[in-house]
Amino acid sequence: MPGPLVLITVTDPERASDPRRAAQRNAGYAEAVARHGGEPMLVSTGTSADERTAAMKRMGGLLLSGGVDVAPERYGGTGAGSGEIDRDRDELEADAWAAAEARGQAILGICRGLQAINVFSGGRLLEDVGGHQTPARSKRALTHPLRVSPGTRLARILFPTNARGGVLEVNSYHHQGVRPADLAPRLVASATASSPAGELVEALETRDGRFVMGVQCHPERRESTPAAFERVFRVFVDAARGALTSR
Repeated sequence: MPGPLVLITVTDPERASDPRRAAQRNAGYAEAVARHGGEPMLVSTGTSADERTAAMKRMGGLLLSGGVDVAPERYGGTGAGSGEIDRDRDELEADAWAAAEARGQAILGICRGLQAINVFSGGRLLEDVGGHQTPARSKRALTHPLRVSPGTRLARILFPTNARGGVLEVNSYHHQGVRPADLAPRLVASATASSPAGELVEALETRDGRFVMGVQCHPERRESTPAAFERVFRVFVDAARGALTSR
């Protein structure tokens, strides 16, 4: 039986400053989904409208990947701390989000994807966070402790024997973030981290039990991610499969 189609929104390599690196990063998301039986389909602003529509009709799950900043006007920001933005990608992801929401499908957000989930749900972003962005050409990722909240879905995934949460060291590739006060009402913080700007929400999920989850770190980068995060992809693909069988 074929696995569920997982639509993955990604940076269009042809519009990236380094097309080769952008393609490599995109491949990392696809490989993570494929490892757990999903059928990944990469969709970018360079994908035709017909292909996008067909993918959104077939998808069982949606993965919102990393990338440039969400346009500040989408959440009432000033733009003072924002960097590069891509309004076409914002529009693509808003459409994909709406399609997945309408059918109650599984959604996973990574880095920018976590921020997009919060914005699409009515939350806000902190436009610049110091000390959390690994330099572009660095061979080693910056890391920091992540505190996983007990009793959350993320705690059950990462700490399956007790779901009491705990602390894990995760990579850090972002310069924007979500403070507790910025969190959309329908979402709960499932992990937090300290920063020069104060406490940050670095994982979130819905209150209703459906698989809608965001993580601020990059679990597809396995060289700098605790092995437990591989289970996030497994549970996500399983949830995408369940969304298809329940139609």
